Amino acid sequence: MDVYLVPTGPDRHELYCEVPDEPHAEDREEPEADSPRGFLRRIIAWPGSLFRRLRKSFREMLAEAERERRHGRSSEATANQGWVARTQARIMCWVAESIAEQRLLWHLRNQTAVSLYYPDDLDAARAESVLRTQLRKDFEKHRFWLIINALLFVGSGVFFFVPGPNIVAYYFAFRLVGHYLSMQGARQGLSVVRWRTEGSAPLTELRRAIALGPADRERRVQDVALRLHLEHLASFFERTAVLHSHAS
Repeated sequence: MDVYLVPTGPDRHELYCEVPDEPHAEDREEPEADSPRGFLRRIIAWPGSLFRRLRKSFREMLAEAERERRHGRSSEATANQGWVARTQARIMCWVAESIAEQRLLWHLRNQTAVSLYYPDDLDAARAESVLRTQLRKDFEKHRFWLIINALLFVGSGVFFFVPGPNIVAYYFAFRLVGHYLSMQGARQGLSVVRWRTEGSAPLTELRRAIALGPADRERRVQDVALRLHLEHLASFFERTAVLHSHAS
């Protein structure tokens, strides 16, 4: 697995990777364990069983969101559908964005050796320090939101008696599993993964591209993306570097 330390400002960086959409073997369908006998044992086993079902729904939602991202859906077709379908389409759009933001951490869970490419205007020690600082922040952030969304997911049960699908529970279930997997990935990156570091001149060019005009910046970023064989780097850079600099 390759990870890139993308410059998004003079002293600001974001971690980025592109990986195949197919799930890892560890994420494929898991056989259901035999149901424990006895009322007390079922109560004890219930949280684990619930979380397995949530992860299964999570994988199915990711697959659907990836299809939406690749093929899209016309606004006319969406407008002709009912409010449930329109709401689900909006959720799928949000899920697709979340996939892009958390994909790296989700895939780190299954890695033991990873290559880190960093702008060659940094030294290797500085690059690894930035990497570990980012992973620690990610771990703390996702641990916090895991707790919040677990409480909100439980609270969403009050909508059980409302007719139709429980969109609220659907939303918080996705966030709950997503934050859990992200937290696992950040912990794996900090404590297990062996990082191989390598400087990259094209990444340094991205830092210089931030100050260029829109047309020149787009050409520079597209050139870097082609050289690094990163299909979605341009949109990531626009979102994290250019829009952030305009906001600040």
